Amino acid sequence: MKSKFSDFSKSKLKYFKFIKSQEIQGNNFNDKLGQFNKFYFPLCNFINKVHNSKKKPVIIGLSGGQGSGKTTIVQILEILLKINFKLNVVYFSIDDFYKTLNQRKKMSKNIHSLFLTRGVPGTHDISLLKKTFYKLLKKNFKSFYLPKFDKSIDDRLPKKKWKKIKTKPDIIIFEGWCVGAAHQEKNIKRPINILEKREDKKSIWRKTVNNQLKKNYKNIFNLIDKQIFLKVPSFKFVYKWRLLQEKKLKRISMGKKVMSNLQIKKFIMHYERITKQMLKDHKKFADVVININKNHKFDKMKIN
Repeated sequence: MKSKFSDFSKSKLKYFKFIKSQEIQGNNFNDKLGQFNKFYFPLCNFINKVHNSKKKPVIIGLSGGQGSGKTTIVQILEILLKINFKLNVVYFSIDDFYKTLNQRKKMSKNIHSLFLTRGVPGTHDISLLKKTFYKLLKKNFKSFYLPKFDKSIDDRLPKKKWKKIKTKPDIIIFEGWCVGAAHQEKNIKRPINILEKREDKKSIWRKTVNNQLKKNYKNIFNLIDKQIFLKVPSFKFVYKWRLLQEKKLKRISMGKKVMSNLQIKKFIMHYERITKQMLKDHKKFADVVININKNHKFDKMKIN
């Protein structure tokens, strides 16, 4: 039987190998060992303790502004939870549950033109998401496929390209920019940016989004056992880091369509209202808050 020390060394080696692969793709990581010791490993230890206290798969919600590094963090957590704690991890993004382009086109005609743009509550296939959680939590687990969304073509991939989940998970990590968000009680009618002012004059779009959060999304988020929130310094960094994200997408998408700087600026306006509200409300819904500084590095972590 391998020692815990051996597992710890193995997990660190795999962690550094993964970080190196990400740096090749254009992401820079500072203080790799410090981040491992101060944040990643303690966070995994916390998740393991939650798992030990439950008799079912544990659902971990992970949210944060666009470009905050959610996908990378989830992959690191999977490595450490698997090696050090022998836990089977299934992770997926709410982004992979976006409605198809055709479905959003119908929404844009029937409800509001802004629903053509993916991202906000209302543009996800909640029915498919519910079915997925049901399959993951079912006692008599059967293998199934997770959907996959391709942002470079702005559409869901065909089922033959979906990811197969073969074994029942111990840990389910559900990540997404709005995961855990609550609806707003007031100030819905008052626009907060040019997009809302010019393109949603009657506030139909944002009222619909808010109602989706209040009803359909709340039912999904109530399934979460523990919520992790990545707190960015301010919303302006969402734009800055989303630009970097788009540059990375351009490198790996082999000539597929990506957004220009102006398109990104308009795009994140769709996310601004809820993102800012989550920055205000994070103490209410998050069990773990990780502050990210202006250099895109974990600064401090608080576990409630």
